[in-house]
Amino acid sequence: MRFQPSHSASPAAADRELQAQASRVNLRRALPPTRLPERDPTMSEAIDSRSKSREMPASHVCLPAQRRVAGALLIAGPAIFLLGEFVAAAAWTDPAYSYTHHFISNLGVHGPSTLFGQYMYSPLAWVMNAGFLLFGITILAGVATLRDLSDSRRWAMLAPATLLAVGGVLLALFPGSGEAINNGTGEYHSMGAFAGFVGGNALAIVLGSRWRRIGISPRMGRALITVGVIGLLSMVLYLAMIFTTGDTPIGIIGLIERGAVHPFLIGLICAGASIWKRKT
Repeated sequence: MRFQPSHSASPAAADRELQAQASRVNLRRALPPTRLPERDPTMSEAIDSRSKSREMPASHVCLPAQRRVAGALLIAGPAIFLLGEFVAAAAWTDPAYSYTHHFISNLGVHGPSTLFGQYMYSPLAWVMNAGFLLFGITILAGVATLRDLSDSRRWAMLAPATLLAVGGVLLALFPGSGEAINNGTGEYHSMGAFAGFVGGNALAIVLGSRWRRIGISPRMGRALITVGVIGLLSMVLYLAMIFTTGDTPIGIIGLIERGAVHPFLIGLICAGASIWKRKT
C-alpha cells in the first residue's frame, strides 16, 4: 500500500513518516527469507512405515507365524506316529516285538490274537491307536495351514492329506486283529491301511513338486518326491506279498510294510523343519 500524506499534516511530519516507511521497507529487504523447518527424514520414514503397515494386508503380516505353525504341525504328525510305535513296541516283551517281522497294525491289537501266522499281544495298544488317530489329523492341519492353499489348486494337497487322515482314523477305530477278520470290521482296517499308504506317499510327492510354493529348497522337493516313490513301490511289493503268501508271509514283511510308511513320515518331518526355519 502506498502512503498518502494528509493535507492537514505539516511538511516536516510528512517527511519523517516517509523516511520511517522507507526504513521499514529496506529492513525487510535486508533480512533473509524465513524458511520452514525441514522434516526430520527419520521421522518421515517412521510415519511412512506406520502408514504402510496399516495398509498392509493382515495375511501378509501373519505369513511368518502361519508358516511356523504349518511346519510345527508337519513335524508333530509323523513324530506322534513314530513315538506311539516306539512306546507300544517297547511294551511288547513276551516275545519281543520285531520291526522286521511283525506288522505295524499288530501294535494296536491288545490281544491275545493271531492273524497271518503272527501272534499279537500289545499291552499298550491304546498308545498305538492314539498315534493312528492323531498323526493323520495333525498332518492334515499342517497342510491346511500352508500358504500355498491361497491358489485355486489347493485340492491337490488337501486331497491326499485328507485321505491320510481318514486312513489313520479307520486304523485306530478298527484294529487289525484275527477277530476283526471274522466279524467283518477287518475290511475297514484294510481300507484305512491302504488309504494311509496312498495318501501319505502321494502327499509327499505333491509337496515335493510344489517346493517353491510351500517355501522349501529344490533339494528338499526332490527328496520328498523320492521318498514318495519309494513308499508307493514298497506298498505294491507289500500288497503282492500279502495276496501271494496267504497266512504265512515271509519273515521281513514288517520291514517291507515300514518301507511304505516310514520314508514319507521322515520326509514330512524334514519338510516341516525346513518350512518352520524359513524366515521369509
